[in-house]
Amino acid sequence: MTVDALDGRIGEGWSGEAPNGSHVNVVLARRGSPTAAAAVSMLAHPTPGHTPVLVCVGPTQAEYEPVWPPTLMMNKATATDPAHQTMTWGAAQLGIAQGVLDAVADGLVEATGDLLVLVAVWVDPAADDETAVREANRAATRKALGVCVDGRDATAAATLVERRDSLRNPFYSGH
Repeated sequence: MTVDALDGRIGEGWSGEAPNGSHVNVVLARRGSPTAAAAVSMLAHPTPGHTPVLVCVGPTQAEYEPVWPPTLMMNKATATDPAHQTMTWGAAQLGIAQGVLDAVADGLVEATGDLLVLVAVWVDPAADDETAVREANRAATRKALGVCVDGRDATAAATLVERRDSLRNPFYSGH
């Protein structure tokens, strides 16, 4: 699929088990598009506990290199505690990088500067296993990229419509 056709595609992925599971939302953008401009502008607007980063990997900070396609990460859960910050910008960032690179290795997306990957990630502040957080982010990111490129399963979408009156959410306790 061309980069132009991917612009604005949205995907979602969950992997792992709480508190070390991860939920990601992914948006793909073509360099130079309004979608990309919106994604890049978030880098200029950090807020306390929400630091957008260009996803990089490397054994030391001096050896960092960006993942390709360029991947921008923004945390959805406010990270003010040092342990939560480490889980978010360490384990989650590495897992996101690996998930993007898995998608490249699988031929889903190209390693090109013409495509931007925006990942909004939720890491539970109670997370306590950095390896599980990394693995969950890797799988969730790869899953979300699959939805971006391949689309939503039509049968699953139709089933959701059929069940709309009985739907539940783990954060809703009403009737």
